[in-house]
Amino acid sequence: MLRHKDIWRGIDRLAKKHGLTASGLARKAHLDPTTFNKSKRIAPGGKARWPSTESIAKILEATGEPLAGFVGLTGDSGRPSRRLPLLGYARAGAAGHFDDAGYPAGRGWDEVELPGIEDDGAYALKITGDSMEPAYRAGDIIIVSPAAAIRRGDRVVVRTRDGEVMAKLLLRRSARRTELRSLNDRHPDRSLAAREIAWIARIVWVTQ
Repeated sequence: MLRHKDIWRGIDRLAKKHGLTASGLARKAHLDPTTFNKSKRIAPGGKARWPSTESIAKILEATGEPLAGFVGLTGDSGRPSRRLPLLGYARAGAAGHFDDAGYPAGRGWDEVELPGIEDDGAYALKITGDSMEPAYRAGDIIIVSPAAAIRRGDRVVVRTRDGEVMAKLLLRRSARRTELRSLNDRHPDRSLAAREIAWIARIVWVTQ
């Protein structure tokens, strides 16, 4: 998941990429020149302050940088951007897109450039609808890693043998059952028998 320091790193790198200071980038986007100053990144009480989504949208428009390119600029220097298979969340339940272990398979996958993930089998799902709000909203992209270890409290994607795909919070997992909590209070929690689950994989990143 993108952290506070990742977003500010991306803003600084975007400015440098276009030969600008943080203040110069703000001016180019018709923002207050102090919008991205170091002093604005921490609130008076010491709490981390996030840049607004509006300000980020304006600097992307001003520089012509695509969202995927900006996300690539947020990564650690040791984790360069790479292209990942991308599938619309609504299509993930259709047959042929995954193998038995939950890795991408078959045709119909697009690609998106995002910060590198160690798992070579990682892939991206683009969220549609509002069933996962407020955790994930339509247009968000989640990165799923089939190889990542899964622990209680992790957000996961689960695919049932009937083709249902869901993103939930893992409450408990035993040899017999998996208990899942909905990310949206308007949708029910789930309890699935082991035999009902085709695969389960951890969500390791989200771009919002």
